Formats: sequence, C-alpha cells, structure tokens
Amino acid sequence: MSLAQQLSEYIAACFTGLWIQSFEHEDALREIAQLCHRVDWRLAVWDIHAGLQFPGQDNGQAAEVSGADPLAAIRSLNALAAPGSSALLVLVNFHRFLQSAETVQALAQQIASGKQARTFVLVLSPVVQIPTELEKLFVVLEHELPDRAQLEEIARGIATVEGELPEGEALDTVLDAAAGLTRFESEGAFSLSLVRHGRIAADAVWELKSQTLKKSGLLQLHRSGERFADLGGLQALKAFCLRSMRLQGHQNPLRRPRGVLLLGVPGTGKSAFCKALGAETGRPTLILDVGALMGALVGSTESNIRQALRIADSMAPSIVMLDEVEKALSGAANSGQTDSGVTARLFGTFLTWLNDRISDCYVICTCNDISKLPPEFSRAERFDGLWFLDLPGREQKNAIWEIYLKAFELDAGQARPQDDQWTGAEIRACCRLAALLDVPLTAAAQNVVPVAVTAGESVTRLRNWAGGRCLDADAGGIYQSGSTAARPGRRVRRDVSMN
Repeated sequence: MSLAQQLSEYIAACFTGLWIQSFEHEDALREIAQLCHRVDWRLAVWDIHAGLQFPGQDNGQAAEVSGADPLAAIRSLNALAAPGSSALLVLVNFHRFLQSAETVQALAQQIASGKQARTFVLVLSPVVQIPTELEKLFVVLEHELPDRAQLEEIARGIATVEGELPEGEALDTVLDAAAGLTRFESEGAFSLSLVRHGRIAADAVWELKSQTLKKSGLLQLHRSGERFADLGGLQALKAFCLRSMRLQGHQNPLRRPRGVLLLGVPGTGKSAFCKALGAETGRPTLILDVGALMGALVGSTESNIRQALRIADSMAPSIVMLDEVEKALSGAANSGQTDSGVTARLFGTFLTWLNDRISDCYVICTCNDISKLPPEFSRAERFDGLWFLDLPGREQKNAIWEIYLKAFELDAGQARPQDDQWTGAEIRACCRLAALLDVPLTAAAQNVVPVAVTAGESVTRLRNWAGGRCLDADAGGIYQSGSTAARPGRRVRRDVSMN
C-alpha cells in the first residue's frame, strides 16, 4: 500500500499523531503534497534548516514563516485549522528534538487537541524513536521501498536511448539486483551503469548494493564465481535445492521454498555449498553474522536483528546464510543468566521470521553440532529439510581430487595419498600444499591430519546422531550411520525421487 493510501485511511479515521519511517524524505514529502492538493488539505512542513514552510502556495514558492524553533512550529498548527478541512504539519527528522520535556509536552497536547480541530502531526524520520510519553499517541507508518514496477519506471526514465535498457530476462535480472534500493540509490546505480557500460546492467547495481550493506554493517553480500561444478559430491542436496527453487518469485507465498539446515562433519562443504547455490540460481547470497548484530546499548541488538531481517526481505529473491549457527545461538537457553536475555530475544525474533516470513528468502544454516541448538529450531516448516554431509565416499573423493588438481595446476597422473578419512577441505589442503611447497601429493599429505582423526570421537557421535534423523546429502533418502571406511555400501536408503 502506498504512503498516500495509508495517510488517507488514517486521517479519515482521525489519527492525529502519525510517525512515518522513511529514508526518502523528498519522495515522501512529494507524495504527501500531492495528496493534500488532491483532497484540498492544508499542509505545512518544518525542518531545522528551512524553518516552517507552506508548499504549494500561489506564488509557487515555499514561504518561510518562522525560524528553527521546534516549539513555535508545533504551536503554529492551530493557525492552519479551518472548518470542514484538515491541516497537516510534517516535522522532518523531529526525533532529534524529542529529548526536550517542553517539546514532548507540546507535541502531546497538540495531538490530543487535534481531534476537534482536525489537525494532524506527521513526524518524518528514518528511525522510530518515540518517547514513552508519546508512544500511545502515535501510529507508525512505513514508507515502502520502490517495488519492481517503480524500479522499472525509474530505469526507463534513466535509459532514454533505445538499447540502453535490456528487455525480457535481462531486465528481470536488473530489477532483481535493484530490489531493496531506495529511489535515490537506484537512480545512481542505473546512471553509473550507463556511464560504465553504455547500458543498464546488473553489475553496477550489485556494486552499489554491496556498498549499502557495508554501511549497515549487519549483512555481507557474497558474489563470486563458485558453481556446483566446483563442488564434488552432494548430488542429492544439489538436486533437491535446485528443484525446490525452480519457480523463483512465485506469487503464492505458501509455495515458496524455505531453505535447508545443513549438519555435517567440518570440512565437508557446507559453507561452499551455500555460496555455490547463490551463483547457480542467480540469487545474491547474504551472510548474516550474528556477532555483528550484538550491540553495546540496551535494545540495540534487538533493533539490529529486526533491521537485518528487513534488509533481507527487501532484497528477495535472495539466499540468506548463517554459518555455524550453533555457535551463534547456542547460548539462548542460558541467556537470562549470562546476558540479561539478549541472545534469547534475538533467537526468538529469528525463529519467528523463519516461520512467518512471506518474502522469497531461501535460508541456509550450517551446523557442526545440532545438540547445542534448541529443538524448536529444526522443527518442520522452518526448513524444507535437515541434511547431513558425511565424509565423502570414493566416487566423491575422486571428483574432488580432479577439481583441485586442475585448480592448482598439478599433475593429475601422480600418486595420491591414502585418503579414507579425508574431507573435501583436506583434499584441497593437500593440493594447495603440494603446489606451495612444490612437492608430490604424497609428500604434502604428511602435513595433513584429518579431522576424523583429531576429533574422531566427536565425528562418530555426530554420525550416530544423524543416523535415521537426517537426509543424506550424497545419496538421498534417510541417512544411516556406519563406518567411514565402508562408506560405499553402508546405507539403507529410501530414495527421494527428483523426477
């Protein structure tokens, strides 16, 4: 719903205190002014720089009436009141002046008296910081970011020459890249693309979006060239995710995929799979670092997680990745004794978003020890499946060797070391060390100690827990635990058809 539609409803219902959260004040003020002109309402706008102004006067100029006194601006609203009409006072960035007791009291009295005079106070601010005295007097409205139709209109306004704007799927790619940007930011991204490439392309848009995420400090945008061809094994998991995401941006939220929870031995490719899936499906991969959400001030952590999830929603369709989630959220159970409940509230907010979101965000969480997570985290409908990534079998190891021998420009015909208990990460380490030290693979292997040996008890416990509880990322069906050496024939499989 547009801002003008929201204002029309709330003003008709006589809500005299309206707090509008917006990062685009110029566009919000333009929309408010157009609404007032259309229905013949009186409008005044105040900010600290220009003072009190009346847009749309007969002379076409905004006539300055008073200076930078916020109290004078509030009191001037009564002079705008007229029988049979409504008067609106927009206070721009007024959250900066609500530390004063006099200003808060004047605002409360003005909102209360506005019922009879039909005078309305609108605070226009990028943040919602309402003093306790005013919380029950304000209704919060959100000035939404531009949708795809508005972004396309902006792009067509920038690309005035034929051929500068792509059509069809290429245009959809550009609009997907621009999702989550403000009108100002999208105009800048499209203009930068024209200057750089002579046409509007997604690359410049992604560059600007990455800078936007860096400014927030809450999410990281990962874009690289990893594909499934660079990741050996995990065939069932790859096929499941690609099939579930084949209808990107489906209009029915109930038919959108939710994501997967990946449990596995360290080094088996959980994080690499997340990053490769983004490139494989053409979606941006957003990395949510829970540690970066923790704030020093009371309430800042909760505000950060809500802001991060709003950004993720606005950038859909996307992939949201939480790496090693058990380390980030394992303290939720004892949060009341350790951090005054901050982690528990963060965990609760994230769980609610996982369950209730309607945006096309595909969430992938990786985990090395699921026993440290509360059981409600992995219940049905929060994820599409719980997958276990075991030590790769012989066929998968051969594929991984081929990938890294080629990547590090090593002789593919040389002898390979004994790798029965190796993960994909350890195969890569062996190839990298062989290239770094200029030695054969068998010599480089002397510097590699597999995690299945250094943490053998933990790996065995993890595999035993996953047996009968998780889906097998390589073969599909229900995973059955067994010995690592006998991996090729150690499962009782119940195949999940991908046809």
